[in-house]
Amino acid sequence: MQAPSSEDLRFHPSRSSPARLNHTSPLSSHRQSFTESLRGHPPSPRATRQPSFSQAQLQELLNNPPTAGTADPTFSGRDWQTIGVGELCDPADLRWVEFDSGVEDATNLLINSRAHVLLVRHHKDERAAHATYDYRDLTQYLLFATGQLHPDEEHFPIFTSLAKKAQAGHPIPLRDAKSLGNKEPFMTLPATANLTHAIEVFGGGVHRIIIVEEGTDNVVGILSQLRLVKFLWENGRNFPIIDSLYSSSIRELGIGSQQTISINGDKALKEALKLMNNEGLTSLPVVDNQFNVIGNISNVDVKVCLIPPRAISEH
Repeated sequence: MQAPSSEDLRFHPSRSSPARLNHTSPLSSHRQSFTESLRGHPPSPRATRQPSFSQAQLQELLNNPPTAGTADPTFSGRDWQTIGVGELCDPADLRWVEFDSGVEDATNLLINSRAHVLLVRHHKDERAAHATYDYRDLTQYLLFATGQLHPDEEHFPIFTSLAKKAQAGHPIPLRDAKSLGNKEPFMTLPATANLTHAIEVFGGGVHRIIIVEEGTDNVVGILSQLRLVKFLWENGRNFPIIDSLYSSSIRELGIGSQQTISINGDKALKEALKLMNNEGLTSLPVVDNQFNVIGNISNVDVKVCLIPPRAISEH
C-alpha cells in the first residue's frame, strides 16, 4: 500500500468546519517553505519522558509573581499536606471539546480561549472528560502532517484514514488525531484527595491532574504544577515548614538537574519541535554558541505557524 503524503494531512478548508486556522497572515506566503523545511528523517523513538512545567506557565509566573502578604487566611493553621486538591481548583478554567470536533476547531478554541488545555468528552451534555488536547498534541499532529513523524505499523491504518478524509475535504476528527503518537497519561483525582497525593502524581512526570467529584467522573477543575507552586508560594506564611525552605538555595535543597537539554538559537523551528517531542518536553532553553541562555521556546510557540503576528501579540 502506498503511504499517504504528508500534504494530505495539512489543514484544508471544509464546509462543515466554519472556524479555520488563519491562512491570511503574512506568514501564509512562507507556509509552503515552512512545511517543506519540516520534512526530513524520522526522529529516534525516545519520547518516553512526560512533560513537566511548561515554559509558558513558568514565564507567566515569572512575569506576574505573587506578592508577599497574599496568604489566604482560610488556610491558616492547617497542615498543607491535608488540604484537598479541590480547594485549589477553579471551574472557570474548564474548556470543552468533543471527540468528533475537528482539529482546526479545537485548535482555534485552544488559541482564542487562552486556555492551557481543553477537556475532551464524547458529547456536549457530558461532564466527564476522557482525554485532553493541548499544544503538545497540536505540535505532534503538525509534525505528522509535515512528514517529521511517521506512523508505525500499528498506527499506519489510522494515518491512511486521516489522509483520505483530508483529501476529501472533510474535517479531521480530534478522536483520530489523538490516536497518533505518544500521549501524556490522563490522570484524575477526587476533589477530596490531599496535596500529598497530588505531589506524588506530579513526581512521576505528570504536569496536570483532572479533578473530579468524589465518587463520580464529573470534572470540577484542573490542578497543574503551576497552580500548586503558586499556591505554596502565596501561602507559605501559613505553612511554617514550607516558609522555612524559601531562604535555602537550590543546591542546599538538592533539587534541579545538571543534565539539561537545550537548543542553539541558529537551529530551525522544526528541530526544536522535534526535540521537544522526542524528549517528552514542553519547553527548551535557547542558547548561543557559548551555551549562554538567550531565550526559550515552548510548545505554545507553535501557534506562530498558524496565526498572524498581530494576533499572536494579543494572546
